[in-house]
Amino acid sequence: MLKPRIRVLMAAVLAAIPLALPLHALAAADFKSVGADPAILYDAPTLRGKKVAIAPPGMPVDPVVAESDWVRVRDATGEFFWMEKKALIDKRMLVVNTSTHAVASIRAAATDTAPLVFQAKVGVLLEMLAPVSAGWVQVKHRDGQTGYVKATEVWGE
Repeated sequence: MLKPRIRVLMAAVLAAIPLALPLHALAAADFKSVGADPAILYDAPTLRGKKVAIAPPGMPVDPVVAESDWVRVRDATGEFFWMEKKALIDKRMLVVNTSTHAVASIRAAATDTAPLVFQAKVGVLLEMLAPVSAGWVQVKHRDGQTGYVKATEVWGE
C-alpha cells in the first residue's frame, strides 16, 4: 500500500500527463518532404522562435507532432525541429544515409546480384517510387535513372 504522500504525488503526476501530450500525435512512417522552397527550422512552434537551420527542398522529415500550423519533425540525424506545416509536401523523398559504405548502390532489381544502375553518395536525395518490399525500395534519381536500393542505405522510408 502506498503512503498517502506518495499517492498524492502520483495522482498529481498522472493528472499532468494529458497536458504534456501533443495536440495531435502523428503515426510513425508518415514521412513528408520539404517542398520546392527551402524551409526554416525553429526551436519552437512560432515565427518568434529561434531559427536553427534551413531545410533544403526535398529533404525528408519524420513528422512527430502537429499543432495547428506547425509540425515538429525529426531529421535524418535524429534531431528535432519545428517547421511550418505549409512547407511540407506528401511526395516521398529519401536521403542516402549509409554508415557501412561511402555510397549506396542502386540496382536494376531488388537483389544484390542485379546489375548496378548507379551509385549515390551520402546526402543524395532520391524519390521513393514504391514502399519497402523485402528490404528494398524502388527509387528515382533527379536525372531520371530508376532502380532499387537497400532500405538500410536510405532514410525517410
